Amino acid sequence: MSFCYQDLIVVFNQTFANSYNTRLERGHDEPIYLPADAKVRHHRILFAHGYFASALHEVAHWLLAGEARRQQEDYGYWYCPDGRDATQQAQFEAVEVKPQAIEWALSLCCGFAFNVSCDNLNGSVEPDRHAFKAKVREQALLYLKNGFPVRVQQLMAALSAYFQQPLPNAGDFTL
Repeated sequence: MSFCYQDLIVVFNQTFANSYNTRLERGHDEPIYLPADAKVRHHRILFAHGYFASALHEVAHWLLAGEARRQQEDYGYWYCPDGRDATQQAQFEAVEVKPQAIEWALSLCCGFAFNVSCDNLNGSVEPDRHAFKAKVREQALLYLKNGFPVRVQQLMAALSAYFQQPLPNAGDFTL
């Protein structure tokens, strides 16, 4: 199956553009979330270079952000770029577990291969991708057991229908 970021844009925007005044749009180098302002009247999730995986990841962050966070550029979150030391990498992974668990579920709804992102190619330590993926998997299984947030459920249903994929089950989250 070919994965075209335009399909993801269509599904996301059909699901949330009216109800949340938010649109998914192709960005350039760095992904960013921009709340509505005087120049652009809708909120924008901009993902990097037209990459399908980047779009899913940025959407996952939006799906987790509460109303107050969605009024701030990049949700007001801390971000330490590539080149993190061991402490910074641990902090990064701690805040990335939930969005990456959601990203994995969304990927399954599209039939798209998920790859965990440690996002630290130039860091002073080599991230343990396997251990991080295990934490992301554990969170995904918790979401399955306890229920994904409402907006996540809405998008999962829309993506599953569009891409003709079943909703994920526990057996889909394999290491």
